[in-house]
Amino acid sequence: MSWDIYQKSFKSYLQLERSLSANSVQAYLHDVSKLQQYIEISDTPNLSAIDVKAEHIRSFITYIHNIGLSEFSQARILSGIKAFYKYMVYENIISTDPTELIEAPKLGRYLPDTLSFPEIEKILLSFDVSTYEGWRNRTMLEVLYSSGLRVSELVELKISNLFLEIGFLKIVGKGDKERLVPIGNEAIKYLKIYINEHRNAINIKRYFEDYVFLNKRGTNLTRVMIFIIIKKAAKNAGIQKNISPHTFRHSFATHLVEGGADLRAVQEMLGHESITTTEIYTHLDRDYLKQTIQEYHPRSMYKG
Repeated sequence: MSWDIYQKSFKSYLQLERSLSANSVQAYLHDVSKLQQYIEISDTPNLSAIDVKAEHIRSFITYIHNIGLSEFSQARILSGIKAFYKYMVYENIISTDPTELIEAPKLGRYLPDTLSFPEIEKILLSFDVSTYEGWRNRTMLEVLYSSGLRVSELVELKISNLFLEIGFLKIVGKGDKERLVPIGNEAIKYLKIYINEHRNAINIKRYFEDYVFLNKRGTNLTRVMIFIIIKKAAKNAGIQKNISPHTFRHSFATHLVEGGADLRAVQEMLGHESITTTEIYTHLDRDYLKQTIQEYHPRSMYKG
């Protein structure tokens, strides 16, 4: 039997027997759907809900941790999955609960390396965009948060790899592997103004003409400079967390997944290695990736 059938019966149980609110029911189903999506991109894509074992659950928790979800988010999702399997045992659909011996991630031991959307906005608004550096830095962070790039991918970003008219960047990632990544409308707006007005106003040195982000001397920025810029911006915004460029990548993934985006789409955009032996799920339709950004990324829905 398919996952959908078990989830529909679980939904009825939550509504009728537990009398939960519509929002609570949707939250439980959302958690279970994440496990289902993970199974579909794993080495056992045809695994039924009733055949899931503890090792699959543990592997799933590791996966969402690696994407960047905080311990709090991991614990909440696991709670929903535990409720689903307790229901399955309660209804005699399965005899053993695969989540019974799985503990939730330890909470509160250290600050999560993700930022809330209001914290992201505080950092973005901390730049003095009347200066070249201020507009450039704001643009860099808009791109980091909008597309989930690695810091190395940001400093190596080329103008020839911008396809802003269709809303995509061509990224050369680890192992020189190329991927297309959608970019949100706010980041596109800042990129266009930066390139056309600010970047064109400086004296660009030979061999650096194709680099997107340049210092005032007309050469490309280093990874260390990006770290320094972000640390300073966080301090100016009053953010106490210990953040880095990777924090924006984690926040990008976390906000998409928590907003309801498909794990397969997030995996594709991050450029993670496929976790399945087949290739079918790793070549998603580009329109679907773009739609994911437009529907689930907070900055793409931002109308300010």
